[in-house]
Amino acid sequence: MKGLIDTLEKREIINKKKAISLKRETQSTGKKEEEAILEDIELDVSEKELFKIKSGLLNVPLRHDINIDKLGSILTDIAKLIPKESAEHYKIVPINKKDDKIVIGMVYPKDLKAQEVLRFLSRRGDFSYEVVLITPSIFEEILNEYEKLRRGAGAALGQIKEEEEVEEGGKADEDEADEEEMAEQAPIVRVVSVILEDAFEGGASDIHIEPGRDKLEVRFRIDGVLHSSLILPKKIHRAVVARVKILSNLKIEEKRLPQDGRFFSEFEGKEIDFRVSTMPTTLGEKVVLRVLDPEEGMMEINQLGMRKGAEEKTTKGINQPTGMMLATGPTGSGKTTTLYSLLRTLNTEEVNIVTLEDPVEYFISGVNQSQVKHSIGYDFSNGLRQILRQDPDIIMVGEIRDEETAELAVHAALTGHIVLSTLHTNDALGVIPRLVDMGIEPYLLPPSLNVAISQRLVRRLCDCKKETVPKESIKRIIKNELESIPSHKRKKFSTSNIKVYEPVGCDKCGRSGYKGRVGIFEVLEMTDELAEIVLENTGESPLKKQARKQGMLTMRQDGILKALEGVTSVEAVLKATKEA
Repeated sequence: MKGLIDTLEKREIINKKKAISLKRETQSTGKKEEEAILEDIELDVSEKELFKIKSGLLNVPLRHDINIDKLGSILTDIAKLIPKESAEHYKIVPINKKDDKIVIGMVYPKDLKAQEVLRFLSRRGDFSYEVVLITPSIFEEILNEYEKLRRGAGAALGQIKEEEEVEEGGKADEDEADEEEMAEQAPIVRVVSVILEDAFEGGASDIHIEPGRDKLEVRFRIDGVLHSSLILPKKIHRAVVARVKILSNLKIEEKRLPQDGRFFSEFEGKEIDFRVSTMPTTLGEKVVLRVLDPEEGMMEINQLGMRKGAEEKTTKGINQPTGMMLATGPTGSGKTTTLYSLLRTLNTEEVNIVTLEDPVEYFISGVNQSQVKHSIGYDFSNGLRQILRQDPDIIMVGEIRDEETAELAVHAALTGHIVLSTLHTNDALGVIPRLVDMGIEPYLLPPSLNVAISQRLVRRLCDCKKETVPKESIKRIIKNELESIPSHKRKKFSTSNIKVYEPVGCDKCGRSGYKGRVGIFEVLEMTDELAEIVLENTGESPLKKQARKQGMLTMRQDGILKALEGVTSVEAVLKATKEA
C-alpha cells in the first residue's frame, strides 16, 4: 500500500523534492508521516484533507463530525473500558456504543501495537468493537472529555455501583432518611460537585437536571443554547436532587411543591452563586440551577456592547438628577445585567441606593438589596412604598408589572429620584404606549422618562470565523437596513460589496463556531421634540419617525452592523430580532 507522502506526490499536492525531504525526516526522527506533513509550515495541507486521503488509503471510515457537547453522555458507561495511559499512548478512545459494539476512534488504525493492545482490552473487558479513523485534534478533544469523566462523574458512578446495597425485589431503599443519607455520601457529593465544576468551566449560564423514564439527564445552557452534558442512572435521581436541596437549604421531604433557594461555591478562586429552582414533574423533581458569576454579570457600561451613540445617551440618562431608566426585552435578554452595570456606575458613598428584586441576582457592596416575597404580600408595589420611606437617592425595581408599581415608579422619578427598572415590551418605542396602557398620563412621561433601552443577546462568533458573500435574500435585508441608517453611522460599509462572516468551528469554541454572547441594543432618549409628540399622540408611527430623526438605531440595525464587523452572524441577528 502506498504511503501518504507518495500519495500526496502522485496527486501533485507536493513535489518530488518535498516528498524526499519528508521521507528523510520520518526516517531520522521516527515521526509518523502524518506528523511530518502537518508540522511542515511550507505545506498548505489541512488535517481534515490529509485524513480524508488516509481514510481512502486504509479503507477505514473517517469520523470528523463528532459532537463533543454530546459526547459526555455517551462516554459515561464506556470510559472505563480503556485506561487513560493506553488511550493517550496508542491514540485510541471509545467514542460511541452501537448495538452491542463499542466504536473505537483511532488516529493510527494500522499501528500493530495499538491493534494488539485493543484486542487485549476487548478480551479483558468482554466487549466487541469496530474501528473508525479520527484526526489528532478530534482525539485530543475526546481525550480531554474522556479523562474528565474518568476522574469525575464516571469515577463517582463506579463507586456508587460498588457501594450501593439493593434490597429484596431489586429496588434500592427509597426511605426519606436513606435518601438524605445517600445524598451525603462521597459518590453523590462528587457527582454533584463535578456537574457544578463542569458547568463553570464550560461557561454555562444554567444547569438542567431532568428525570426521564430510565435515565437522569444533565443539560447545560451555553451561549443561550441547551446541550446534553451527562446521562446518569435514574436510581441516583432522588439522591442528586436531595444533595442540591441540602446545599441550598431547601426541604428534602417536600416534593409536591416548587421550591427556590441558592448557595455559593468557589471555583478557581471565584465565589460562584447558584440560584436553585425545583419543580415536580410526572417523572420526579426537575432542578434548574442558574450559574451566576459576579465577574460576568457585573460589567461596566462600556463592556455591554453598545455603540458609541447609544452608550453616550445611556450615560447622559443616568447622569440626570432625576428620572427613569427602563430596560426592555424578553426573559434572558440581558436586562438585569444592563441595570446592574448602571447601578455599578451610580454606586458611590454620597448616595443611598435601594433595590427591590425578584430575586437578588448579584450582591453589590454598598447597595441595600431587598428581595420580594409574594407569599407574605411583599411585592413590587408594597416594597416600593417602603423604599420611598428609606430616604433613597437611587431606586432599582426588578420589574414594573402592574399599574400601581408604574404609578409609584413615575411618582418617585418626578420627586427627585433616579429610578431603574425593566418592562416587557418588544422594543424601546413600545415603552411609551405601554406605560400609557398602564394608566400613566402622557403628560407625565416627558419629565419622568430619561431613556428606554431595548436589547437582545446574540451569539458571538469565534475567532475561527470566515468571511463570505451572503445569499441574495440576505443581501437585500442588509441593504435595506443599511440604507435606513444615518450615513455617518454606516460610512465604512458599502451597499454594493456586502460581505459578512460565518461560523467555522475550532478547538477553542468546541466546534460550534460561536463563543460567548453580545448584546444588540436600541436606545431611545427623551428629547424636547419627542416630548411634543408624546403629548400630542402616543402612537408608535410618529414616535418611530422622530426616533429615526434623532439617529436611534433599531436592534436589527445594530445587529447588522455587528454582523458586518464580524462580531456575530447575520442569521443570529435575524433570529433574535424576528419579533422586535
